[in-house]
Amino acid sequence: MAQLKVTLIHSVAHRLPKQRKIVEALGLHRVNSTVLQPDNEATRGALFQVAHLIKVEEVK
Repeated sequence: MAQLKVTLIHSVAHRLPKQRKIVEALGLHRVNSTVLQPDNEATRGALFQVAHLIKVEEVK
């Protein structure tokens, strides 16, 4: 299964509480922090909600 490399590129300060919780649930804490997440529908849905704050790359 492929994985997604997710990087936080914008701060979550002054964002909606729901967006802050999604970013925290993804394991991102500070700007430029990066995590690997599985490529599944649940992850894709979370990434779609905060797409303006992150950068996503596919890792094989």
